[in-house]
Parts: sequence; structure tokens; C-alpha cells
Amino acid sequence: PSLEELAGVLQKGLKENFADAQVSVVDCPDLTQEPFNFPAKGICGKPRIADVGGVPYLIPIAQKEKVYDLNTVAKDIELPGAFILGAGAVSSRVLGINAEFIPIVKTKSEKKPAVNGSYVAQINPADKGCLLEKYSSKYTDCEFGLLANLYASEGQPGKVIEVKANGRTGELNFVSCLRQTLEKHYGEKPVGMGGTFIIQKGKAKIHIMPPEFSACPLNTDEDVNNWLKFFEMKAPLICQPVIVSRDPGFDLRVEHTHCFSHHGEGGHYHQDTSPDSVQYLGYFQPAELLFRIDRPQETHLVGRD
Repeated sequence: PSLEELAGVLQKGLKENFADAQVSVVDCPDLTQEPFNFPAKGICGKPRIADVGGVPYLIPIAQKEKVYDLNTVAKDIELPGAFILGAGAVSSRVLGINAEFIPIVKTKSEKKPAVNGSYVAQINPADKGCLLEKYSSKYTDCEFGLLANLYASEGQPGKVIEVKANGRTGELNFVSCLRQTLEKHYGEKPVGMGGTFIIQKGKAKIHIMPPEFSACPLNTDEDVNNWLKFFEMKAPLICQPVIVSRDPGFDLRVEHTHCFSHHGEGGHYHQDTSPDSVQYLGYFQPAELLFRIDRPQETHLVGRD
């Protein structure tokens, strides 16, 4: 759908879940600037979504041999040099542990090496809190493991959908509200979107996976939630969502959002915990293409929250 059409659809849906919502078509802000500091200026140009691996490679038992490379993914989605944002798991082969991966990478092209602006959120061995680190402070590769939901583009400036939503009045989190609004409006036709949003005010419920994979099989959502470590983290949080309105039969994870900050907190976004004061500001672009890479042959719906 066109940006104008999407803006109208999203505004209507957001107003059912937020006290104040404004959706418009604007020029993408320069994402190399604060608070983003991304290695690309925008999220425009040949936008596409890739769903790589999947939760069945993590649970019930982790398949640690499942390792991928963002530079290879860029070629697989026919966009070498792509700017990639999203949510995934780290390569335990590289880090030696399990952790949340917040990919922000300008992949390598024929002329330029990759620029890796990604973050890793892990459980701090010292105090069991959150340890958020720039990936490039320790590692030089572009690997990840098990699963990732990725939004890719040429990283160009251009027109995007700006979403402002303040004061949550409904039960849905910001991303679920966007996704379910699209699903309700477009029905059988899948619409995918990616980009970035900031939780400007308030607090949010965030999880981080433990450093050790579970020795016991995780067979239910309750098992998974008992294994994960949950935190309340404070704004501002910069989030990278990947959204598909509905799964057209490719065993997709239809929404997945990771976030980072400049105050040492980050991980997997669930929901704001301060509905009255929360403020969201986001920039989104609908994807033209969907790529399903290394789809698990044995699947389940556990742990997709």
C-alpha cells in the first residue's frame, strides 16, 4: 500500500489503543544523528524483510550450529550492501554465550566493508542486571545465530511514515497495535513493515535471554518465561521492529522488536509499563519483498511473544 493509505489506516487503529495518535508521511530524519547514530541516513530504497531461522532452533533445545552472516543474508535477499535493522540472537560460536542481538549493520558491498553498529544485551555476570555493549567493541564479524527478523533497505533518505502515540489506553503494546491494525484492514493480504521507534518517555518490560542455553527442554510458554530474565527499563529506548500483518504460510514470526539505549539498557521489547506517561515516536517503511531463509522443518508456536 502507499504511504498515505498506510498512514490513514494506522492512525485509525492507534487511536483505539492510545489517548493521542498522529500518523503522517514525512522525510526520514537523518538516522546517522542522535539518538540513533546508525551507519546509514535512512530506511528507504528497495525495502524488504527477511525471516531467518526461527524460534524452533532455540527451543525446546538450542541448535547452536545454526549460525548466519548478515553479509550473506544481504546477498540472499538480492541487496548486497543493504542496511539492516531488526531483532535476533547472537552467534554463541563467537560470543561463547547466549544473548540478545540488536542488528544495525550496513553490510559490505563491492566497494565498502561492512559497518557494524549492532548492540548485544546480555545478563551481566557481576550483578545479574543488563549489560549492553556495542558489538564492534569486541568483535569484527557480522554473525548471528538461531533466528532473526530483519528489515533491509538501501539505507537511503526518503519519505517514511512517522508515528506519534502517547498515553496507552488499550492492552496492546505499540508494535502489536500496529500489526493488528494492518491485519484487520488488509485481511488475507500480508503487509510488512520495518524501521525504528523511540520510547521517549516512560518505562518498558524487556527480556534478556540467559547466557546458558536451557539444559532442560522448554516445551511451553511458561517454561520459556521462567527461563528468560525480565526487567523494567527506562526511556529513552531506541527500538527496531519487524512487523508482518499475517503469516501467509511461511512459518513467520509476525512481530519481533529489540531495543538499545545510551544508558546501558536494552533487549527484547514486550510492553511499556507506564501507560499514562508513555510516548512513542517511530519511522516506518512498508516492505516490497519477503524472504524466508532456513525455515525450520519441525516447528511450533511456543516462545513467539
